[in-house]
Amino acid sequence: MATESSEGEDEGKLTGGSPNLVVDDDLREMAKKAAWSVSSFKPGNGVMSLRDDNLETYWQSDGLQPHLVNIQFQKKVKLQMVAVYVDFKLDESYTPSKICIRAGDGLHNLKEVKTVELVKPTGWVYISLSGNDPRETFVNTFMLQLGILSNHLNGRDTHVRQIKVYGPRPNPIPNQPFHFTSQEFIIYSTVR
Repeated sequence: MATESSEGEDEGKLTGGSPNLVVDDDLREMAKKAAWSVSSFKPGNGVMSLRDDNLETYWQSDGLQPHLVNIQFQKKVKLQMVAVYVDFKLDESYTPSKICIRAGDGLHNLKEVKTVELVKPTGWVYISLSGNDPRETFVNTFMLQLGILSNHLNGRDTHVRQIKVYGPRPNPIPNQPFHFTSQEFIIYSTVR
């Protein structure tokens, strides 16, 4: 895999894709309680198809590019990675080739976080939200927007089969500098 771009620099190219979703144990899916919306959709292929955990269904846009997926959270969340399932073999010209990810407090102040170029992907494509600074491993935001800027073979509408958004798992013990995962450590981690 190649690197991705950040904040308007050279776009990175991602090739391939993974047939199985593989995520580190220290990440959790964050978008379950978010409000999802899309800029347009064909009847029967709406926003629910992005979240149904079925790789046979897909969201199909119906309008002019860019095609947008908006994910709004009730409170500010830390996000680290976006996983998108696309299938060039099945969708051909409907497959996204350039994706832009923006973050902010709402539609009025979104800023570009990443822009990636996909090269005939089939499977899960992982897009890290970390910036140029190695200390920034996540984005702290109320809203995340995925923009499909272009498709393969100059296609107009797009197919995206699944989107998952991941953030770091919280430390189960507040104000604790260490992250304990086993019950034995958690039991003895505080003094009464």
